Amino acid sequence: MPHTAPANPSLPQNDTAAGQIARAVQLDLTRLAYQWSTAVPSLPAVPVVSGMPSNETPTLTWWVLLTEIFVTLVENHLAVQKLGQQRGLTVDAAEMAANEALVAAIGVDVTVIKGKIAHNTSGGTIWSRLAQDVEMELVALGEEALAAKFEDNARQLCAVLELGVAREEALGNAFPQSLESYRDLFQNIALPGIAWCFQDDHEFARLRVAGPNPMLLKQIHAIPAKFPITAQAYAGVVNGDTLSAALTDQRLYVLDYHALDVLVPGSTDGQAKYIACPIALFAVPPGGASLVPVAIQCGQDPDENPIFTPGPQADRQWGWEIAKLVVQVADGNWHELFAHLAHTHLVIEAVAVATRRHLAEVHPLWALLVPHFEGTLFINYEAATSLIVPGGPIDRIFGGTIASSQKMAADARLGFDFTLRMPPNDFKARGVDDAGKLPDYPYRDDALLVWQAIREWVQGYVGLYYCDDTAVIGDTELAAWAADIVGEGRVKGFGPIQTRHQLVDACAMVLFTASAQHAAVNFPQAAIMEFAPAVTGALWQDVPQQREGHDRKDWLDHMPPSALALKQLEVLYLLGSLQYRPLGTYLSRDFPYPAWFTDPQVTGSEGPLVRFQAALAKVEERIVARNAERRVAYPFLLPSAVPTSINI
Repeated sequence: MPHTAPANPSLPQNDTAAGQIARAVQLDLTRLAYQWSTAVPSLPAVPVVSGMPSNETPTLTWWVLLTEIFVTLVENHLAVQKLGQQRGLTVDAAEMAANEALVAAIGVDVTVIKGKIAHNTSGGTIWSRLAQDVEMELVALGEEALAAKFEDNARQLCAVLELGVAREEALGNAFPQSLESYRDLFQNIALPGIAWCFQDDHEFARLRVAGPNPMLLKQIHAIPAKFPITAQAYAGVVNGDTLSAALTDQRLYVLDYHALDVLVPGSTDGQAKYIACPIALFAVPPGGASLVPVAIQCGQDPDENPIFTPGPQADRQWGWEIAKLVVQVADGNWHELFAHLAHTHLVIEAVAVATRRHLAEVHPLWALLVPHFEGTLFINYEAATSLIVPGGPIDRIFGGTIASSQKMAADARLGFDFTLRMPPNDFKARGVDDAGKLPDYPYRDDALLVWQAIREWVQGYVGLYYCDDTAVIGDTELAAWAADIVGEGRVKGFGPIQTRHQLVDACAMVLFTASAQHAAVNFPQAAIMEFAPAVTGALWQDVPQQREGHDRKDWLDHMPPSALALKQLEVLYLLGSLQYRPLGTYLSRDFPYPAWFTDPQVTGSEGPLVRFQAALAKVEERIVARNAERRVAYPFLLPSAVPTSINI
């Protein structure tokens, strides 16, 4: 991979004969490294890259950031063990001491290297700046070795987090199921705010529009036959409203998890797990701005699943709490397997592979797209070989058998429609585009701001190299790229691309999915999903068959064992904490990371990159102002917190 984008990008039809030959040779060589495969066992029939091309490994900086997160996780893990020891947990003192020494030594390494990488030459004397430059050169000389060292450090720390079945059982005895025990798992990691408010119905409703999975809510114009809520039941929940008025005013919204019926309930360490396909109804009250929860049916068949509603009746309180947990478990599965893995990671992998195979390294679109793929193939490979495999975190924490979870993720990827999922199209299709009817929808409002900024950047960039639609039609590499994404890549709804408008939309969607969309579903994992009682992957008791007769213990019994709650905390904190290279920052992946774009048309003071960075700054200001007015801030689409690529 070149250190930077070409200084003089060219379209194939505008290149010289010698240039066209060079392009063809380069692409032939690149295709040897980037070949399609549908034979990855954990992702049945999903097109991914075969093997792992050597230039897709992460940078030194990325490994240092990842190792720093592992240091925090291991420190928390050891602190939890020490707390358990006070409660009778047997701890191997020698092993504990060795792990403490390991994490302390690696922590020092992280601090030293971070200081060298992030050095600042803006101050000091000429001699101090010269010394810093020399130090940077020394770091550069050993970058590959240092990256390998930090990769080894990260993997050593990851191994410390593995407890084993016997230790998990012992930990569970030291931390018996209670909200206090779940909170005690956060020793060196800040307890997220959701831990104190997740039972609140307003918070439950807010997660539909500002939580980990804000892409499923859909407006309805009639009550589904399979969800027979009565007008009386509705009126008993939404004061001063009627069901007919809510339907007429288009103020009703539903979550329907019917697609989870692919999942086959599994087990962990011999203990049965359960998964359901609930339906949940929400409303915006007359004159209101925010959703309120109205009713939950814990399955698709109304003859087998009663409808739960919130209310003052004491004998129904815990049934309603269990029903909300059923929804949260379904949402956790939908989020992780649909919205996160399938609709961001795996979609972008298909585009990345096609880009390498069909756009020459002197092509302007190659230069635009490649930074948004940094780290994606590597992290997807890690997920396919360790995360979504037998015995891995998805298998242990989530409700379905690993084979059925793999199938659902694969089906979700192959069912993804690229054009329909563009933010404006998606919001319209789900009936949530009208802010007058659903005023409080932070994900929608912030996503549209970022989408517009990205689209304007792409439009300005494309305009530099494509003077008209004829230039688009004449681009043979572009045509082959689009055909490969649809063909070998199996991405529905992509292309053909014959106009500049279509090209801008396609590239904007790639950039948005790789940056903002992934950020919206990835970073709530640490902010919200790390606390298992709020969102988790499995029910540990079957769904309730009756509205009445439940108590607090029944509710807690549906939650995971403490050891698996700790595993969930560790995995999701890891996935949701690494923020590498914010949107609008284009740097080479090669140390010491020079600027990526070198074409003065792009980087000049009047160029589209400067305008994009200015637009992102304005988006940041608007979201900060919005968050000051919101009941709860929505930070996940602040451009400064949105990485350029899917790299974790």
